[in-house]
Amino acid sequence: MNASELRTCASAIVDPYLGQPLGAAVTGARIEGPDAVIDVTLGFPTGGYEGPLGERIGQALAAAGWSGGVRVRLQSAIAAHAVQGNLKPLPTIRNVLAVASGKGGVGKSTTAANLALALAAQGARVGLLDADIYGPSQPLMMGLAGERPATDGKQIEPLRAYGVEVMSIGFLIDPAQPMVWRGPMVTQALVQLLGDTRWGDLDYLIVDMPPGTGDTQLTLAQRVPVSGAVIVTTPQDIALADARKGLMMFRKVSVAVLGVIENMATHVCSNCGHEEHIFGAGGGERMAAEYGLPLLGSLPLDIRIREQTDGGRPSVVAEPEGRIAAAYHEIARRTAARLAAGAGATSFPTISVSDD
Repeated sequence: MNASELRTCASAIVDPYLGQPLGAAVTGARIEGPDAVIDVTLGFPTGGYEGPLGERIGQALAAAGWSGGVRVRLQSAIAAHAVQGNLKPLPTIRNVLAVASGKGGVGKSTTAANLALALAAQGARVGLLDADIYGPSQPLMMGLAGERPATDGKQIEPLRAYGVEVMSIGFLIDPAQPMVWRGPMVTQALVQLLGDTRWGDLDYLIVDMPPGTGDTQLTLAQRVPVSGAVIVTTPQDIALADARKGLMMFRKVSVAVLGVIENMATHVCSNCGHEEHIFGAGGGERMAAEYGLPLLGSLPLDIRIREQTDGGRPSVVAEPEGRIAAAYHEIARRTAARLAAGAGATSFPTISVSDD
């Protein structure tokens, strides 16, 4: 095989995350001594992916007749993707990813924190915006409780934790005081929090959306330039019913829904090892299939997830080599790859929003 044949063969390999052939992502192929060297540039973070992709390419080249070694040089080039309506992407933020649920109590904030941390660990530049004005939880989860951001009177410097830029209303108020603002005040506060924060050059800003599908959530979805959204649910029927409403809210404002994350999918007893589906089985997968979306991943009901987030060290940083962290990494890579592939952007008709 010559270099051209190597490149043609590598380009035809279907990447499991993109769901399509590598194609133009293979930017070069050459022969150096006994090895084939394949250059690949992907539109999502590639940290930790060089080994699995290299093995896949090596197997394909061997099957095509290549008998030498294979070295894959992998890098990422994360682009800005389309946002809804006439909104423009934020100046220093390539992509805003909304993490949403139709109701509270399904682990949305925990998922948002670990998703941000997994993307950062894979090499992306990431920010995390806590958009839950009434119940901001990211300061505690990210180990920043009691911290106050610096400001010059015009802009606020985000705090940093584990390589992620973080902003929350919880940094600016007394955490013991309840927020008794009406909807318009909440929306305005969040828009200002987003616009007045001096975000760095970010590949992704993860927005931990407030639960529900009311006026505040709808207005945010209309005013914040979002590249894609993920829906977090549990398998329980009542949670799925609300998650469907959250999904349809994004579709009504033409925000691409990238997939569904099923939380608390199964519980394994820490004493006897018995596994059971406390909240039902397969609900997230059925919902994803109903709307033509992938199930991005399932997460267990595990006491360590709660203990680690309460302690300010979410699972991805508390046990980076653990099974739970691996699940979050897989979800992060699938989410970013779905966005890179343009999935969800044209898979549904434009639906107009009326006041009826």
